[in-house]
Amino acid sequence: MSELPTNRRARLLERLPRAQRERLSHIDFKLYFLGELRRADVVDRFETGPAGATRDIALYRDIAPENLEFDGATKTYRPSETFVPLFEHAPQRVLTALSQGFGEGIGDQLQPMIRCEIPAALTLPKMSVLAPITRAIHRGKAVRLGYTSVETGHTERVIVPLALVDIGLRWHVRAYCRLRQEFRDFVFTRMDNPVVIEDSQVQREESPDQDVQWSRIIELDLVPHPSHKRPEIIAMDYPMVDGVMKVKVRAANAGYMLRRWSVDCSPNHRLEGLEYALWLRDPLALYGASNAQLAPGYEDPRGRDKSRPIKAM
Repeated sequence: MSELPTNRRARLLERLPRAQRERLSHIDFKLYFLGELRRADVVDRFETGPAGATRDIALYRDIAPENLEFDGATKTYRPSETFVPLFEHAPQRVLTALSQGFGEGIGDQLQPMIRCEIPAALTLPKMSVLAPITRAIHRGKAVRLGYTSVETGHTERVIVPLALVDIGLRWHVRAYCRLRQEFRDFVFTRMDNPVVIEDSQVQREESPDQDVQWSRIIELDLVPHPSHKRPEIIAMDYPMVDGVMKVKVRAANAGYMLRRWSVDCSPNHRLEGLEYALWLRDPLALYGASNAQLAPGYEDPRGRDKSRPIKAM
């Protein structure tokens, strides 16, 4: 079969059942990132019979015959020199699959596809704590739990969870606190005995669109740090356009993210160290963000205001 035009391929793929598209995407992934494909790869991943795997590979060859070559000696398909992926593979998902497995196995059986080294998580939520929170988010319910905070120690709370947030060092949940009557961040490891309140009703003031900090989107202009010896390398490391990388974050997460990325947010780019490859060109963009104080080097233009604590608990 001759090569199909790109737009015709796209239409053909769209008409296929979702399950079949997933199998073809897996074939594409194996060829693209691992450089080889065997019939057993499809059989083991999707628990299909050998005949079904053969049909899927044949369909892939019909759609993109120039993408793969068959090695009869090893009964292995390999990507050709003219290989062009049929599917768009999101970088984050690819790296997750390569480092943690692509659906093979369950639980602790998950294995990386190639040798990888990723930082160990120093703190992770207990599943018995996480599950009630995620159920409440999905179903729009409130949760009763015990919580230990820096401000008040251990208290009983009722919260309305909004969303999970990963700040790199820990996970927390953005939620409305009925005790404080405001939206705050609650760290999973400080929770105990969360229980979904089945007959709870989320009030108007507790809904996500009432969380101003969550709804407000801030655009940050990140540039190579002026003190860096090789700013051209920084421009290579990050997807910059004309020397600027524009990033949009929620005001509720801005300080966390800038600390995670080690961005110098001082007005005069005074922070030193190789970890500060980026500088926030306009620190005033953080004005009004509830946790701006967490951003490295940030200075409140109004001066330090101790009467406004960060709502991170």
